Amino acid sequence: MSRLRVGVVGSGYFARFHLHAWQRMPDVRSEALHALDAGVGRALADEFGVAAVFDDVARMLDTTRPDLVDIVTPPGSHEALVGLCIERGIPAICQKPFCPDLESATRLVARAAAAGSLVIVHENFRFQPWYREIRRLLDAGAVGEPYDVRFDLRPGDGRGRDAYLARQPYFREQPRFLIRETGVHLIDVFRFLMGEIAAVDARLRRLNPTIRGEDAGIALFGFRSGATGVLDGNRLVDHVARNPRLTMGELRLEGVDATLRLDGDAQLTLREHGAARTRSIDYDWHDIDFGGDCVHATCRHVADHLLHGTPLENRADEYLANLHVEAAIYRAQERGERVRIDDVVR
Repeated sequence: MSRLRVGVVGSGYFARFHLHAWQRMPDVRSEALHALDAGVGRALADEFGVAAVFDDVARMLDTTRPDLVDIVTPPGSHEALVGLCIERGIPAICQKPFCPDLESATRLVARAAAAGSLVIVHENFRFQPWYREIRRLLDAGAVGEPYDVRFDLRPGDGRGRDAYLARQPYFREQPRFLIRETGVHLIDVFRFLMGEIAAVDARLRRLNPTIRGEDAGIALFGFRSGATGVLDGNRLVDHVARNPRLTMGELRLEGVDATLRLDGDAQLTLREHGAARTRSIDYDWHDIDFGGDCVHATCRHVADHLLHGTPLENRADEYLANLHVEAAIYRAQERGERVRIDDVVR
């Protein structure tokens, strides 16, 4: 295969980032777009060079037979849409949250395995350039053995009666929100940087009464390595940044030899143990679309796998590990006690 033919399902706020990502790849063609609103679909197709627009997903798949289907829709639709791809043996990459709950995600992964179909989750935070650089620094031994990691999630976009309406209004109706919609990104980042998680504790709450789910809380992580982690999230509070949604917050990672920090403007600094000053870490990144162009990086990663056989991250079966941790956090909140991940998996 010399060129990847992609069909995109979805025409909302985040679909634009996906369409722009595919448009910028010379070895990818956006073959088809599914949109519930024909006018919106046609406008997006014209803007991003999509060959055809459909109002029925099954007909789009059967007519165009794309090499990959990119699903960018709300989570309630994911199981059915991925199922259509599995039935036809077409690889799919699906936005998160991956299915409405752990049970449906597990069921879908089993179905894909039985059919021999490739399903990937579009988990893009680990592809943000600052986390790739932090991973590189960890591999180079820049901090020594990691002790702990902390992320303060502070996008500041959840205030008031109109919270989320302009961008992603379905956020308001999700019964589980902070962890399921946003925190799962950081669960994946923590696993990417620190390894597998053994146990969690959590205290979650809802601050904005106009939404259904929790929008603030703290989750505590115990890693199998013995390291610890803290996710302190509050979607009503912001942080120092030109764009609070660029990094969505600030990270600190401490190790035997040094401490790494990520600020709201994507600046990385390192202070070696005993040093009086920090030093800046220079690395390449581009402030394009969302999260340092991480949608493009994620899509490029998948395209390279399908076109060239490069290793693949975030296969759906492997992604279930994030959902096990997510389920453990909600169980810890309900029980008011620490929960082992192995108890959720069984």
